[in-house]
Amino acid sequence: QVQLVESGGGLVQAGGSLRLSCAPSGRTVSRYDMGWFRQAPGKEREFVAAISSYGGRTYYTGSVNGRFTISRDNAQNTVYLQMNSLQPDDPAVYYCAAGLTEQHLVAGTVNYWGKGTLVTVSS
Repeated sequence: QVQLVESGGGLVQAGGSLRLSCAPSGRTVSRYDMGWFRQAPGKEREFVAAISSYGGRTYYTGSVNGRFTISRDNAQNTVYLQMNSLQPDDPAVYYCAAGLTEQHLVAGTVNYWGKGTLVTVSS
């Protein structure tokens, strides 16, 4: 069993930046492709970004492409989501996820979820 723990959420002004981190407790996640999802109030959880197990491939949903960057440090067993130019439609609970492949993650097929971290953007 893998428990994912997110951190780094908070309140930021529109146009600002935040960096989210995701670290598992216990086992390594280096063999998994990793992703970030988000869920805004009243909306379904949506895919945001994914990265392959060795970091060579990344995928983004269109609304964050060019603003968000997913990365991972397998030596530190941590996955990051750098969020720049945050906009009023970005606020949500952001969830870290582990999956077998990026395609699984993009399709919402997730092996492990974190509990989420809240991102709030003020205008």
